[in-house]
Amino acid sequence: MQIIRSIQNRIYEIRGERVLLDFDLAALYEVETKAFNQAVKRNIKRFPKDFMFQLTRQEWTNIKPEVNVAYIESIDNQNTTGNRSQFVTGSQRHRSTLPYAFTEQGVAMLSGILNSDRAIQMNIAIMRAFVEVRKILLQQNDIKEQIKELKERVGGHDVQLSHIYDALENLLDEKAAERKWENRERIGFKK
Repeated sequence: MQIIRSIQNRIYEIRGERVLLDFDLAALYEVETKAFNQAVKRNIKRFPKDFMFQLTRQEWTNIKPEVNVAYIESIDNQNTTGNRSQFVTGSQRHRSTLPYAFTEQGVAMLSGILNSDRAIQMNIAIMRAFVEVRKILLQQNDIKEQIKELKERVGGHDVQLSHIYDALENLLDEKAAERKWENRERIGFKK
């Protein structure tokens, strides 16, 4: 479960897609980023634009702070779990080329080109992490729907309460008018 959480922390949303970056994948597969990217380039036909894309400078600049936070967290986890694969990520903070982003389908395609036992285990863990992220997002959407329904109900209750308040106010005004009528000074014959 710890590895799935670690993977989830490395999943970013870029261009409306949930992706893993090349250096994070290389770290998970315990290979160098350069070797990882070379293997991908040798099999580039397997990676259309909806499976893999290179980040723009602006996207990389925007996501870099998140990457640094994930890197620091992974170092903390490394100190407790002893996982050496985190070292590759550290060197990526100052890389000269823009990283590649792999969608869930792109990661699935990696299983066809990276065939070590570690790569197979990591692909299974990564697929599970994507499934968990999808479940979390579905739960969040359900919660959002429930909140929306509550707002609508409360809004409806506000209208109903307003009507009740107006009716009570009218009743109180009528009672006050009756009291004034009953307490008025009588004219005419007195008994």
